[in-house]
Amino acid sequence: MKTTCIIYCPNHRPFTSVKKRWEKIAALLEKYHVDYDMVQSEDQQSVERLVTMMINNGYRDIIIAGGDSALNDTVNCLMAVEKSARDNINIGIIPNGVMNDFARFWGFTYKDTEESIKAIASHRVRRIDVGCIRYTDKAGEKKNRYFINSINIGLLAGIQKRRMQVRKRFWSRELSFALSLILILFEKVFYKMTYTINYVTETHRVVTMCVGNALGYGQTPNAVPYNGQLDITLVRHSALHHVVEAIYLFLRGEILNHKRIRPYRARSVEIETSASCPVSIDGHPSESPVGKYSINVMQEEINFIIEAK
Repeated sequence: MKTTCIIYCPNHRPFTSVKKRWEKIAALLEKYHVDYDMVQSEDQQSVERLVTMMINNGYRDIIIAGGDSALNDTVNCLMAVEKSARDNINIGIIPNGVMNDFARFWGFTYKDTEESIKAIASHRVRRIDVGCIRYTDKAGEKKNRYFINSINIGLLAGIQKRRMQVRKRFWSRELSFALSLILILFEKVFYKMTYTINYVTETHRVVTMCVGNALGYGQTPNAVPYNGQLDITLVRHSALHHVVEAIYLFLRGEILNHKRIRPYRARSVEIETSASCPVSIDGHPSESPVGKYSINVMQEEINFIIEAK
């Protein structure tokens, strides 16, 4: 029985054939003698169902050919099983999404598919941290959701939500982001937030907060998913031109150079915002928590296939 399964999540990029993209991936898998079974996801909702099926069928290596949101669904499926079973399963990534931020942390990119295939073949595995947000939804039900890259709260989460809406008409990542940014600037930019970090509680009007286990889409560039810590980047209330400057530095990968930025490192953070404050988890828009909620890190929870030596 084969022990490796690849879940192929098609990315309908303009001028790119879904079939030809898979043929390229398959050719590289053959080149590096990777023995596998493949299933294709129908949509975003089907990823969790397929991952659960692969876990139940005894696959030891589950490889996601997709982006951050598909990887997030996989992590949440893994965290739902007993630890004894989870410890015997490895996950890997072949970047094939619009956002491939966690893959980029390990040096894997959409254009250089061969590097991620080489990693799967070499099978170098590392235990990595998983973040968790625990919250109450609008129906009063207590929930949790796991992440491996970042959680965004405020402006950037709003942009990510808008980007998904705009992207249905404009497939370009850069164009959809730019249009989302223009649209979001006509909406609410500041949110009242009470937060507790390292036992200190403060209340401010906040533009955006990123809680990163890894790169955080450029907002937590020093975070690593194996030190048992979360990096937190906070942009407090400022004039509109400061917000524009922060976005400019974010796009350049220099967000920590902004004078209004407050960086922290902690194992957990407690937050309370208004119900209208947007939240995104690993780039995917989430429902907004009601009342206080917490974000913490769980050290060395899952096995991840990292870059080849």
